[in-house]
Amino acid sequence: MPDVTVLGGGIFGLSVAWACLLGGASVRVLERRSIGAGASGGIVGALAPHTPENWNDKKQFQFESLIAAERWWAEIDAASGRSSGYARTGRLQPVLDERGLALAQDRAHQAKTLWQGSAHWTIREARGDWCPVSPTGWVVEDTLSARIHPRKAVQSLAQAIRNRGGEILEGSDAYETEGVVVEATGYEGLLAMSDRLTQPVGNGVKGQAILVKYDAVDRSQLFADALHIVPHADGTVAIGSTSERDWEHSDQTDTQLDDVFERALAAFPVLQDAPVLARWAGVRPRAKSRAPMLGSDPHRDGVFIANGGFKIGFGMAPKAGQVMADLILNGVDRIPESFRVEASLR
Repeated sequence: MPDVTVLGGGIFGLSVAWACLLGGASVRVLERRSIGAGASGGIVGALAPHTPENWNDKKQFQFESLIAAERWWAEIDAASGRSSGYARTGRLQPVLDERGLALAQDRAHQAKTLWQGSAHWTIREARGDWCPVSPTGWVVEDTLSARIHPRKAVQSLAQAIRNRGGEILEGSDAYETEGVVVEATGYEGLLAMSDRLTQPVGNGVKGQAILVKYDAVDRSQLFADALHIVPHADGTVAIGSTSERDWEHSDQTDTQLDDVFERALAAFPVLQDAPVLARWAGVRPRAKSRAPMLGSDPHRDGVFIANGGFKIGFGMAPKAGQVMADLILNGVDRIPESFRVEASLR
């Protein structure tokens, strides 16, 4: 009988399971499809920070998680013998006009304090082929952004859990839960919770992305026109993504992805001749509060929630897993007020 049963084999469920294992608990992960079957099995993997301004608990939490990520993923990859594709390569984004330049300069000043010298936000000239088109000739460069390969990362984390003695069962709805239960069931879990409480607590936002063959292994991420361009360690580059509130097929791509690709080629001409390798679609869980939903379920004893990672789930995972394990195993509550389950019930 496990101490902790985690429902869901996405990044939040696996990060909680890993932290609980490290905390000395026995853990079982139940995934009704397969590891990373939902949004966590995507291809983009942009671990990008919030801007260094208007600081709050959410931004501080994400900052601490991004700083911890390099060591966290290195330990997981060492435990699994597999690669997550993590690298802290930074990011470039264009400065569009004089107002944007003044704002970027102010953010650079604030980053010196808020990022505590652990990362930098600077302005430099746009130069070289691997650089977004910039109408002002300037780009913002930050050294906090990192990349990860989501599909490979969840497989590395799952294997690390198995190697550590955790149990992972895939492919059935018929499993019985034992011990403390953690629901990390993605957007479908948010919809089910909304139905159970007869009030909206969250939903799903579909995203579509594309993968091309282009070797930019050690290059920075690029960001322009609301698009993330992420070079992976296997000689591919991911381009994403859409944000769709309404859709007909959750896992199918369509003409909206064609538009994303055209915009990417306009903003990043270096990719003009890159052959397309894959197209991906999935639905990301978005809590009503717009922040991750972490903590105990106020309506069910012995049940905890880890959901709502939306676009920042992988970046939040190292710290989210730890604060959940602290709460579950030791009763220590370090979850920000805006992350609590109750924040999406108001």
